[in-house]
Amino acid sequence: MKPQDFFKLLETTLLTKKEKGKAWHIYKNDSPSRAIDFVHITEERIRNLRQNLALKEEPVPYQVWGSEYIDKGAIDQMIAAARLPIAVAGSLMPDAHPGYGLPIGGVLATDNAVIPYAVGVDIACRMMLSVYPLSSQVLRQPHLAEYQFLTSALIDNTIFGAGPMGTHQGHIEHPILDEDNWRSTSLIRSLRLTAIHQIGTSGTGNHFVEWGELEIEDSSNPLNLAPGSYLALLSHSGSRGVGYKIAEYYTQLAMSLMPELDHSIQHLAWLPLDSEAGQEYWEAMQLAGRFASANHHIIHERIAQALGLKSVAVIENHHNFAWREIIQINGVEREVIVHRKGATPAGTGVLGIIPGTMADTGFVVMGKGCMKSLNSASHGSGRQMSRAVAIQTITPQQHADYLSQNNVTVIGGGLDEAPQAYKPIQKVIEAQLDLVEILGKFQPRIVRMAPAEKRNRGLTVAKEEIGET
Repeated sequence: MKPQDFFKLLETTLLTKKEKGKAWHIYKNDSPSRAIDFVHITEERIRNLRQNLALKEEPVPYQVWGSEYIDKGAIDQMIAAARLPIAVAGSLMPDAHPGYGLPIGGVLATDNAVIPYAVGVDIACRMMLSVYPLSSQVLRQPHLAEYQFLTSALIDNTIFGAGPMGTHQGHIEHPILDEDNWRSTSLIRSLRLTAIHQIGTSGTGNHFVEWGELEIEDSSNPLNLAPGSYLALLSHSGSRGVGYKIAEYYTQLAMSLMPELDHSIQHLAWLPLDSEAGQEYWEAMQLAGRFASANHHIIHERIAQALGLKSVAVIENHHNFAWREIIQINGVEREVIVHRKGATPAGTGVLGIIPGTMADTGFVVMGKGCMKSLNSASHGSGRQMSRAVAIQTITPQQHADYLSQNNVTVIGGGLDEAPQAYKPIQKVIEAQLDLVEILGKFQPRIVRMAPAEKRNRGLTVAKEEIGET
Protein backbone atom coordinates (compact mmCIF):
# COMPACT_ATOMS: atom_id res chain seq x y z
CA MET A 1 0.00 0.00 0.00
CA LYS A 2 1.33 3.39 -1.04
CA PRO A 3 1.76 6.11 1.61
CA GLN A 4 -1.06 8.23 0.19
CA ASP A 5 -3.41 5.25 0.28
CA PHE A 6 -2.40 4.47 3.85
CA PHE A 7 -3.16 8.07 4.87
CA LYS A 8 -6.60 7.75 3.25
CA LEU A 9 -7.17 4.56 5.21
CA LEU A 10 -6.24 6.25 8.49
CA GLU A 11 -8.70 9.07 7.84
CA THR A 12 -11.57 6.56 7.65
CA THR A 13 -10.72 4.84 10.94
CA LEU A 14 -11.78 5.36 14.57
CA LEU A 15 -8.17 5.68 15.72
CA THR A 16 -7.06 8.58 17.90
CA LYS A 17 -4.47 11.05 16.65
CA LYS A 18 -1.78 9.32 18.67
CA GLU A 19 -2.79 5.87 17.40
CA LYS A 20 -2.66 7.16 13.85
CA GLY A 21 0.83 8.47 14.55
CA LYS A 22 1.88 5.08 15.87
CA ALA A 23 0.42 3.38 12.79
CA TRP A 24 2.43 5.68 10.53
CA HIS A 25 5.57 4.99 12.58
CA ILE A 26 5.05 1.25 12.05
CA TYR A 27 4.47 1.86 8.34
CA LYS A 28 7.74 3.77 7.95
CA ASN A 29 9.98 1.74 10.25
CA ASP A 30 8.59 -1.77 9.99
CA SER A 31 6.29 -2.61 7.10
CA PRO A 32 2.98 -1.52 5.54
CA SER A 33 1.43 -4.90 6.28
CA ARG A 34 2.20 -4.66 10.01
CA ALA A 35 0.85 -1.12 10.05
CA ILE A 36 -2.39 -2.28 8.46
CA ASP A 37 -2.64 -5.12 10.99
CA PHE A 38 -2.18 -2.59 13.80
CA VAL A 39 -4.98 -0.42 12.38
CA HIS A 40 -7.39 -3.35 12.11
CA ILE A 41 -6.61 -4.67 15.60
CA THR A 42 -6.99 -1.22 17.15
CA GLU A 43 -10.26 -0.58 15.35
CA GLU A 44 -11.61 -3.94 16.50
CA ARG A 45 -10.77 -3.08 20.11
CA ILE A 46 -12.54 0.28 19.80
CA ARG A 47 -15.63 -1.36 18.27
CA ASN A 48 -15.74 -3.93 21.06
CA LEU A 49 -15.51 -1.17 23.65
CA ARG A 50 -18.39 0.75 22.06
CA GLN A 51 -20.57 -2.36 21.87
CA ASN A 52 -20.37 -2.93 25.64
CA LEU A 53 -21.73 0.38 26.92
CA ALA A 54 -25.20 -0.67 28.04
CA LEU A 55 -25.89 0.14 31.68
CA LYS A 56 -26.69 -2.66 34.10
CA GLU A 57 -30.40 -3.13 34.83
CA GLU A 58 -29.66 -2.88 38.55
CA PRO A 59 -26.73 -1.18 40.32
CA VAL A 60 -24.01 -3.38 41.78
CA PRO A 61 -24.17 -3.68 45.59
CA TYR A 62 -23.08 -0.59 47.49
CA GLN A 63 -23.50 0.34 51.14
CA VAL A 64 -24.15 3.83 52.50
CA TRP A 65 -22.83 5.22 55.78
CA GLY A 66 -24.68 8.14 57.37
CA SER A 67 -27.53 8.12 54.86
CA GLU A 68 -29.44 10.65 56.97
CA TYR A 69 -26.73 13.21 56.15
CA ILE A 70 -26.61 12.58 52.39
CA ASP A 71 -28.87 14.34 49.91
CA LYS A 72 -30.67 12.66 47.04
CA GLY A 73 -28.36 14.11 44.40
CA ALA A 74 -25.35 12.23 45.75
CA ILE A 75 -27.37 9.00 46.07
CA ASP A 76 -28.56 9.31 42.47
CA GLN A 77 -24.99 9.82 41.26
CA MET A 78 -23.86 6.74 43.18
CA ILE A 79 -26.65 4.64 41.69
CA ALA A 80 -25.74 5.79 38.19
CA ALA A 81 -22.06 4.93 38.73
CA ALA A 82 -23.00 1.52 40.15
CA ARG A 83 -24.87 0.72 36.92
CA LEU A 84 -21.80 1.12 34.71
CA PRO A 85 -20.97 -2.09 32.84
CA ILE A 86 -17.49 -2.07 34.42
CA ALA A 87 -18.78 -1.54 37.99
CA VAL A 88 -18.09 -4.32 40.50
CA ALA A 89 -18.94 -2.81 43.91
CA GLY A 90 -19.26 0.54 45.63
CA SER A 91 -19.80 2.43 48.86
CA LEU A 92 -20.80 5.94 49.92
CA MET A 93 -19.25 7.77 52.85
CA PRO A 94 -21.17 9.97 55.34
CA ASP A 95 -19.58 13.18 54.05
CA ALA A 96 -20.94 12.53 50.55
CA HIS A 97 -22.39 15.31 48.42
CA PRO A 98 -22.89 15.77 44.65
CA GLY A 99 -19.78 16.10 42.51
CA TYR A 100 -18.88 15.76 38.84
CA GLY A 101 -19.63 12.20 37.72
CA LEU A 102 -19.03 10.22 40.91
CA PRO A 103 -20.23 12.00 44.07
CA ILE A 104 -17.68 13.38 46.50
CA GLY A 105 -17.40 10.65 49.14
CA GLY A 106 -18.10 7.97 46.55
CA VAL A 107 -16.07 4.77 46.25
CA LEU A 108 -16.32 2.61 43.13
CA ALA A 109 -14.56 -0.64 42.25
CA THR A 110 -14.29 -1.41 38.54
CA ASP A 111 -13.07 -4.28 36.40
CA ASN A 112 -9.75 -3.47 34.68
CA ALA A 113 -10.75 0.10 33.87
CA VAL A 114 -10.07 3.55 35.26
CA ILE A 115 -12.53 6.48 35.18
CA PRO A 116 -10.73 9.84 35.19
CA TYR A 117 -13.72 11.72 36.63
CA ALA A 118 -14.24 9.05 39.31
CA VAL A 119 -10.72 9.94 40.42
CA GLY A 120 -11.50 13.65 40.24
CA VAL A 121 -9.90 16.74 38.76
CA ASP A 122 -7.64 17.47 41.73
CA ILE A 123 -5.80 14.17 41.43
CA ALA A 124 -4.29 12.85 44.67
CA CYS A 125 -5.53 15.72 46.81
CA ARG A 126 -4.32 14.88 50.30
CA MET A 127 -3.86 15.66 53.95
CA MET A 128 -0.51 15.95 55.70
CA LEU A 129 -0.01 16.37 59.44
CA SER A 130 3.34 17.21 61.05
CA VAL A 131 3.60 16.95 64.83
CA TYR A 132 6.20 18.92 66.79
CA PRO A 133 7.58 18.24 70.30
CA LEU A 134 6.17 21.48 71.67
CA SER A 135 3.16 22.30 73.80
CA SER A 136 0.19 23.71 71.92
CA GLN A 137 -0.53 26.26 74.65
CA VAL A 138 1.11 29.01 72.59
CA LEU A 139 -1.85 28.75 70.19
CA ARG A 140 -4.17 29.95 72.94
CA GLN A 141 -2.15 33.11 73.62
CA PRO A 142 -2.27 35.48 70.62
CA HIS A 143 -0.46 38.21 72.56
CA LEU A 144 2.76 36.18 72.75
CA ALA A 145 5.63 36.76 70.32
CA GLU A 146 5.74 33.00 69.65
CA TYR A 147 2.15 33.13 68.38
CA GLN A 148 3.11 35.91 65.98
CA PHE A 149 6.13 33.90 64.80
CA LEU A 150 3.85 30.98 63.95
CA THR A 151 1.47 33.27 62.08
CA SER A 152 4.25 34.95 60.11
CA ALA A 153 5.84 31.63 59.17
CA LEU A 154 2.46 30.44 57.89
CA ILE A 155 1.91 33.55 55.77
CA ASP A 156 5.48 33.86 54.48
CA ASN A 157 5.85 30.23 53.38
CA THR A 158 2.52 29.47 51.72
CA ILE A 159 1.06 30.53 48.38
CA PHE A 160 -2.67 30.33 47.66
CA GLY A 161 -4.76 31.23 44.65
CA ALA A 162 -6.07 30.32 41.23
CA GLY A 163 -4.26 30.96 37.96
CA PRO A 164 -1.26 33.33 38.18
CA MET A 165 -2.11 34.13 41.82
CA GLY A 166 -1.20 30.57 42.78
CA THR A 167 2.27 30.47 41.23
CA HIS A 168 5.82 31.57 42.01
CA GLN A 169 9.00 32.32 40.06
CA GLY A 170 10.00 28.68 39.84
CA HIS A 171 12.98 28.76 42.19
CA ILE A 172 11.84 25.88 44.44
CA GLU A 173 13.79 22.70 43.77
CA HIS A 174 12.59 19.13 44.27
CA PRO A 175 13.49 15.77 42.65
CA ILE A 176 9.93 15.41 41.30
CA LEU A 177 10.73 18.24 38.87
CA ASP A 178 13.58 16.30 37.23
CA GLU A 179 13.00 16.25 33.50
CA ASP A 180 13.09 12.44 33.36
CA ASN A 181 9.80 12.35 35.30
CA TRP A 182 8.03 14.36 32.61
CA ARG A 183 8.91 12.58 29.36
CA SER A 184 6.15 9.99 28.93
CA THR A 185 3.74 11.91 26.63
CA SER A 186 3.45 15.29 24.97
CA LEU A 187 0.83 16.27 27.55
CA ILE A 188 3.11 15.40 30.46
CA ARG A 189 6.03 17.22 28.83
CA SER A 190 3.86 20.32 28.50
CA LEU A 191 2.94 20.18 32.21
CA ARG A 192 6.48 20.32 33.59
CA LEU A 193 6.56 24.12 33.40
CA THR A 194 3.25 24.26 35.28
CA ALA A 195 4.74 22.00 37.94
CA ILE A 196 7.86 24.14 38.25
CA HIS A 197 5.82 27.26 38.98
CA GLN A 198 3.18 25.61 41.19
CA ILE A 199 5.18 23.21 43.33
CA GLY A 200 4.80 23.97 47.01
CA THR A 201 1.58 25.95 46.49
CA SER A 202 -2.08 25.49 47.39
CA GLY A 203 -5.18 26.27 45.39
CA THR A 204 -8.42 27.90 46.50
CA GLY A 205 -11.67 26.20 47.48
CA ASN A 206 -11.27 24.12 50.62
CA HIS A 207 -7.47 24.03 50.53
CA PHE A 208 -5.67 25.21 53.65
CA VAL A 209 -2.54 25.13 55.79
CA GLU A 210 -3.14 25.55 59.52
CA TRP A 211 -1.61 25.41 62.96
CA GLY A 212 -3.56 23.48 65.54
CA GLU A 213 -3.59 21.50 68.75
CA LEU A 214 -3.22 17.73 68.47
CA GLU A 215 -4.61 15.90 71.48
CA ILE A 216 -3.33 12.37 72.14
CA GLU A 217 -4.92 10.47 75.02
CA ASP A 218 -3.82 6.84 74.59
CA SER A 219 -0.13 6.03 75.03
CA SER A 220 -0.45 2.87 72.93
CA ASN A 221 -0.82 4.77 69.66
CA PRO A 222 1.11 3.80 66.48
CA LEU A 223 2.62 7.30 66.33
CA ASN A 224 4.57 6.52 69.51
CA LEU A 225 3.48 9.83 71.01
CA ALA A 226 3.06 10.24 74.75
CA PRO A 227 -0.38 11.49 75.83
CA GLY A 228 -0.57 15.27 75.68
CA SER A 229 -1.34 18.33 73.56
CA TYR A 230 1.11 18.94 70.70
CA LEU A 231 1.74 21.79 68.31
CA ALA A 232 0.89 20.45 64.85
CA LEU A 233 0.68 21.67 61.25
CA LEU A 234 -2.04 20.35 58.94
CA SER A 235 -2.37 20.95 55.19
CA HIS A 236 -4.93 20.06 52.53
CA SER A 237 -4.31 20.51 48.80
CA GLY A 238 -3.55 18.47 45.71
CA SER A 239 -1.85 18.35 42.35
CA ARG A 240 -2.95 21.83 41.24
CA GLY A 241 -2.98 22.56 37.49
CA VAL A 242 -1.06 19.36 36.73
CA GLY A 243 -3.84 17.11 37.98
CA TYR A 244 -6.57 19.27 36.53
CA LYS A 245 -5.16 19.19 33.00
CA ILE A 246 -4.53 15.44 33.16
CA ALA A 247 -8.10 14.84 34.31
CA GLU A 248 -9.63 17.06 31.63
CA TYR A 249 -7.54 15.63 28.80
CA TYR A 250 -8.19 11.98 29.57
CA THR A 251 -11.87 12.50 30.40
CA GLN A 252 -12.39 14.12 27.00
CA LEU A 253 -10.45 11.29 25.38
CA ALA A 254 -12.52 8.64 27.16
CA MET A 255 -15.75 10.40 26.19
CA SER A 256 -14.65 10.58 22.56
CA LEU A 257 -14.05 6.83 22.52
CA MET A 258 -17.60 6.03 23.63
CA PRO A 259 -20.02 8.58 22.15
CA GLU A 260 -22.87 6.08 22.56
CA LEU A 261 -22.51 6.06 26.36
CA ASP A 262 -25.71 7.21 28.08
CA HIS A 263 -25.63 11.02 28.17
CA SER A 264 -26.53 11.12 31.88
CA ILE A 265 -23.22 9.47 32.79
CA GLN A 266 -20.96 10.63 29.98
CA HIS A 267 -18.49 12.11 32.50
CA LEU A 268 -17.97 8.59 33.83
CA ALA A 269 -16.47 7.44 30.54
CA TRP A 270 -13.62 5.05 31.25
CA LEU A 271 -10.33 3.86 29.83
CA PRO A 272 -9.56 0.12 29.77
CA LEU A 273 -6.26 -0.49 31.52
CA ASP A 274 -5.14 -2.84 28.78
CA SER A 275 -5.33 0.06 26.30
CA GLU A 276 -2.57 2.54 25.55
CA ALA A 277 -4.71 5.46 26.72
CA GLY A 278 -5.54 3.65 29.96
CA GLN A 279 -1.89 3.01 30.69
CA GLU A 280 -1.01 6.62 29.86
CA TYR A 281 -3.62 7.94 32.30
CA TRP A 282 -2.55 5.50 35.00
CA GLU A 283 1.06 6.64 34.77
CA ALA A 284 0.03 10.31 34.62
CA MET A 285 -2.14 9.82 37.72
CA GLN A 286 0.80 8.32 39.60
CA LEU A 287 2.98 11.29 38.62
CA ALA A 288 0.29 13.73 39.78
CA GLY A 289 0.20 11.84 43.07
CA ARG A 290 3.93 12.20 43.60
CA PHE A 291 3.72 15.87 42.66
CA ALA A 292 0.89 16.47 45.16
CA SER A 293 2.92 14.78 47.89
CA ALA A 294 5.94 16.94 47.05
CA ASN A 295 3.77 20.06 47.39
CA HIS A 296 2.89 19.17 50.98
CA HIS A 297 6.40 18.20 52.00
CA ILE A 298 7.79 21.46 50.65
CA ILE A 299 5.17 23.51 52.50
CA HIS A 300 5.84 21.72 55.79
CA GLU A 301 9.62 21.83 55.37
CA ARG A 302 9.65 25.57 54.57
CA ILE A 303 7.51 26.46 57.56
CA ALA A 304 9.45 24.20 59.92
CA GLN A 305 12.80 25.56 58.74
CA ALA A 306 11.62 29.14 59.23
CA LEU A 307 10.93 28.31 62.88
CA GLY A 308 13.76 25.88 63.52
CA LEU A 309 11.34 23.01 64.19
CA LYS A 310 11.72 19.29 63.59
CA SER A 311 8.73 16.97 63.51
CA VAL A 312 8.40 13.88 65.70
CA ALA A 313 5.57 12.31 63.69
CA VAL A 314 4.08 12.74 60.21
CA ILE A 315 0.87 11.36 58.71
CA GLU A 316 -0.04 11.68 55.05
CA ASN A 317 -3.05 10.24 53.25
CA HIS A 318 -4.69 11.01 49.93
CA HIS A 319 -8.03 10.79 48.16
CA ASN A 320 -9.07 11.47 44.55
CA PHE A 321 -7.10 8.51 43.31
CA ALA A 322 -7.46 4.97 41.97
CA TRP A 323 -5.79 1.95 43.53
CA ARG A 324 -5.31 -1.59 42.27
CA GLU A 325 -6.61 -3.72 45.17
CA ILE A 326 -7.89 -7.19 46.04
CA ILE A 327 -11.45 -7.24 47.38
CA GLN A 328 -13.96 -9.96 48.17
CA ILE A 329 -17.24 -10.28 46.29
CA ASN A 330 -19.54 -12.97 47.68
CA GLY A 331 -16.57 -14.56 49.40
CA VAL A 332 -14.45 -14.65 46.24
CA GLU A 333 -11.30 -12.56 45.94
CA ARG A 334 -10.74 -10.56 42.80
CA GLU A 335 -8.49 -7.74 41.66
CA VAL A 336 -10.26 -4.45 40.96
CA ILE A 337 -9.54 -0.77 40.50
CA VAL A 338 -10.86 1.13 43.54
CA HIS A 339 -11.68 4.79 42.89
CA ARG A 340 -11.93 6.96 46.02
CA LYS A 341 -13.24 10.38 45.11
CA GLY A 342 -13.18 12.37 48.30
CA ALA A 343 -12.82 9.20 50.35
CA THR A 344 -9.92 8.11 52.57
CA PRO A 345 -8.18 4.70 52.42
CA ALA A 346 -9.04 2.87 55.64
CA GLY A 347 -7.54 -0.58 55.32
CA THR A 348 -6.48 -2.37 58.46
CA GLY A 349 -3.88 -0.25 60.28
CA VAL A 350 -3.83 2.52 57.66
CA LEU A 351 -3.38 5.95 59.25
CA GLY A 352 -5.20 9.05 58.08
CA ILE A 353 -6.61 12.45 58.96
CA ILE A 354 -10.29 13.33 58.64
CA PRO A 355 -10.47 17.13 59.07
CA GLY A 356 -13.45 19.08 60.31
CA THR A 357 -13.86 22.68 59.14
CA MET A 358 -11.70 25.78 59.53
CA ALA A 359 -12.99 25.98 63.12
CA ASP A 360 -14.09 22.45 64.03
CA THR A 361 -12.14 19.48 65.33
CA GLY A 362 -10.56 16.99 62.94
CA PHE A 363 -9.56 13.42 63.73
CA VAL A 364 -6.45 11.31 63.39
CA VAL A 365 -7.71 7.83 62.60
CA MET A 366 -6.61 4.27 61.88
CA GLY A 367 -8.52 2.09 59.45
CA LYS A 368 -10.32 -1.06 60.57
CA GLY A 369 -10.35 -2.71 57.13
CA CYS A 370 -14.10 -2.94 56.50
CA MET A 371 -14.57 -4.73 53.18
CA LYS A 372 -18.18 -3.50 52.81
CA SER A 373 -16.84 0.05 52.56
CA LEU A 374 -14.07 -1.14 50.22
CA ASN A 375 -11.59 -0.26 52.99
CA SER A 376 -12.61 3.39 52.89
CA ALA A 377 -13.78 6.20 55.18
CA SER A 378 -14.81 9.83 54.76
CA HIS A 379 -12.24 12.49 53.88
CA GLY A 380 -13.88 15.28 55.86
CA SER A 381 -17.25 16.45 57.10
CA GLY A 382 -18.72 17.17 53.67
CA ARG A 383 -20.73 20.12 52.43
CA GLN A 384 -24.35 20.60 53.42
CA MET A 385 -24.62 23.87 51.46
CA SER A 386 -23.36 24.66 47.99
CA ARG A 387 -20.93 27.55 47.77
CA ALA A 388 -23.59 29.84 46.29
CA VAL A 389 -26.11 28.95 49.00
CA ALA A 390 -23.50 29.44 51.73
CA ILE A 391 -22.64 32.94 50.46
CA GLN A 392 -26.33 33.84 50.29
CA THR A 393 -27.24 32.30 53.67
CA ILE A 394 -24.36 32.85 56.11
CA THR A 395 -23.71 36.43 57.17
CA PRO A 396 -20.21 37.82 57.81
CA GLN A 397 -21.20 38.37 61.45
CA GLN A 398 -22.32 34.76 61.89
CA HIS A 399 -19.06 33.62 60.36
CA ALA A 400 -16.97 35.89 62.60
CA ASP A 401 -18.90 34.86 65.72
CA TYR A 402 -18.36 31.17 65.02
CA LEU A 403 -14.61 31.67 64.65
CA SER A 404 -14.45 33.77 67.80
CA GLN A 405 -16.39 31.24 69.86
CA ASN A 406 -13.92 28.54 68.83
CA ASN A 407 -10.79 30.71 69.32
CA VAL A 408 -9.78 30.38 65.68
CA THR A 409 -7.98 32.96 63.53
CA VAL A 410 -8.49 32.66 59.77
CA ILE A 411 -6.19 34.40 57.31
CA GLY A 412 -8.09 34.53 54.03
CA GLY A 413 -11.11 32.32 53.53
CA GLY A 414 -14.64 33.30 52.62
CA LEU A 415 -18.26 32.62 53.42
CA ASP A 416 -18.33 29.73 50.93
CA GLU A 417 -15.99 27.88 53.32
CA ALA A 418 -17.67 28.97 56.56
CA PRO A 419 -18.04 26.11 59.07
CA GLN A 420 -21.84 26.36 58.87
CA ALA A 421 -21.66 25.28 55.21
CA TYR A 422 -20.47 21.84 56.31
CA LYS A 423 -22.08 18.87 58.01
CA PRO A 424 -21.37 18.47 61.75
CA ILE A 425 -18.07 16.58 61.86
CA GLN A 426 -18.96 14.79 65.08
CA LYS A 427 -22.05 13.27 63.43
CA VAL A 428 -20.04 12.27 60.38
CA ILE A 429 -17.42 10.54 62.55
CA GLU A 430 -20.06 8.77 64.64
CA ALA A 431 -21.58 7.38 61.46
CA GLN A 432 -18.34 5.55 60.57
CA LEU A 433 -16.92 4.24 63.83
CA ASP A 434 -17.07 0.76 62.32
CA LEU A 435 -14.63 1.98 59.65
CA VAL A 436 -11.98 3.81 61.69
CA GLU A 437 -10.52 4.00 65.18
CA ILE A 438 -9.90 7.48 66.58
CA LEU A 439 -6.29 8.03 67.67
CA GLY A 440 -6.30 11.77 68.30
CA LYS A 441 -8.13 15.04 67.77
CA PHE A 442 -6.88 18.12 65.96
CA GLN A 443 -8.30 21.57 66.74
CA PRO A 444 -7.45 24.32 64.23
CA ARG A 445 -6.20 27.62 65.70
CA ILE A 446 -4.44 29.62 62.96
CA VAL A 447 -5.83 28.87 59.50
CA ARG A 448 -4.42 30.06 56.17
CA MET A 449 -6.60 29.90 53.04
CA ALA A 450 -6.84 31.78 49.76
CA PRO A 451 -8.03 35.38 50.17
CA ALA A 452 -11.74 35.77 49.49
CA GLU A 453 -11.25 37.75 46.27
CA LYS A 454 -8.97 35.06 44.84
CA ARG A 455 -11.43 32.37 45.91
CA ASN A 456 -14.36 34.06 44.17
CA ARG A 457 -12.33 34.47 41.00
CA GLY A 458 -11.36 30.82 41.31
CA LEU A 459 -15.03 29.79 41.23
CA THR A 460 -14.98 30.50 37.51
CA VAL A 461 -11.46 29.31 36.77
CA ALA A 462 -11.46 25.54 37.21
CA LYS A 463 -13.07 22.72 39.13
CA GLU A 464 -9.63 22.10 40.66
CA GLU A 465 -10.02 25.43 42.37
CA ILE A 466 -13.49 24.92 43.91
CA GLY A 467 -12.88 22.00 46.19
CA GLU A 468 -13.67 19.06 43.87
CA THR A 469 -11.83 17.08 46.53
